[in-house]
Amino acid sequence: MDKKLSNVDVASLTILCYPDPRLRERSTAVEDPTDPAVAALAAKMFELMSAARGVGLAAPQVGVTVRLFVACPTGEPDDRHVYINPRIVSAEGWQTGEEGCLSFPGVCGKIKRNQVATIRATGLDGEEFEAVGEGLAARVFQHEIDHLDGRLLVDRLGSVARLAHRRELKALEERFARAGT
Repeated sequence: MDKKLSNVDVASLTILCYPDPRLRERSTAVEDPTDPAVAALAAKMFELMSAARGVGLAAPQVGVTVRLFVACPTGEPDDRHVYINPRIVSAEGWQTGEEGCLSFPGVCGKIKRNQVATIRATGLDGEEFEAVGEGLAARVFQHEIDHLDGRLLVDRLGSVARLAHRRELKALEERFARAGT
């Protein structure tokens, strides 16, 4: 069993919101992608992502600091994918587009990302594969890998966007502070 997942109560997982410090932790590799605990984590993440109407969700966003994310850029059930230990192997072109994050409800901004991103990852079957994302899919790949590295949406927002969302960010900080007391 993967040590990082052995104590995870999958049923109780929820999406963490900024500024929870766990969102800033760098994730560690999943040791055994075929471990049933990994599949259970991915299934719960799909459930949470769908309920929140998102297109991607990284394990750190549910408090599990392993290198895993789930994505469904089209919203179609047959487009659901699990990416274990992903890494970007090539990227090209540029796009700037509106981007939000399930850990930052009410906050979005224009973010510059690569137009095409190719990642190498492992699936739940333990087999390595490559996936090429263009447009939204490329944005999802890059956004979720940022989460695995402890980088957040707020880090990519320009100063004008941060200023425009100062109320929402302050409200999230205050809600987090109240929940911790």
